[in-house]
Amino acid sequence: MKRYAIIVAGGKGARMGSDIPKQFIPIGGIPILMRTIQAFYDFDPDITIILALPQDQQEYWKTLCPKYLFKIPVIVVNGGDTRYQSVKNALAKIETEGIVAVHDGVRPFVSKEILAAAYETAAQKGSAIPVVPLTDSIRRIGINQTSFACNRSNYCFVQTPQTFKTEWLKQAYSTPYHPDFTDDASVVERHGFNVFTINGHPQNIKITTPIDLILAEIFLKP
Repeated sequence: MKRYAIIVAGGKGARMGSDIPKQFIPIGGIPILMRTIQAFYDFDPDITIILALPQDQQEYWKTLCPKYLFKIPVIVVNGGDTRYQSVKNALAKIETEGIVAVHDGVRPFVSKEILAAAYETAAQKGSAIPVVPLTDSIRRIGINQTSFACNRSNYCFVQTPQTFKTEWLKQAYSTPYHPDFTDDASVVERHGFNVFTINGHPQNIKITTPIDLILAEIFLKP
């Protein structure tokens, strides 16, 4: 089945304390966003990659590509005010059925193993999201500063790429926006589809803070 990847890159870099949006910050001498796109291209050179990028960042992106000799073909669409709108804009570029993965532009360490499992599971079951188990104890907050212990084995951390049959995701994104839509899986679930999990990996981090940049440089060391 035809493979698509929607890369969502709408960060401003506020938590990073950076003058440039976090997706353009270099790690190992290459902008994070380029490393993320490269991971999908290395997995499947025939994949169609759609980049949802704020309109006011697109000219800067165009200047970066020749600077870093970046030649991977990418379809650029306008990012929206919300992740929901950015994904919806990107989905409008998909006209044939297949499997589409939606991935954070600042999550450059996704492995070929995760990508293979995501696309294969979504092709079989309709959806696939990578998750990792919780390692810390968790508690539910009650009233008056009370709290209650929870069984952490019933919960997990969710990563991307979140991968679906294109018809599932298109149907789900016909649902009107709701503030509870924190990721693509929540949109798909609200539309009535099941969301299946695959194994993620602790190294598949989302780079959002200066500490994450330090980790990223460590991951890149041979």
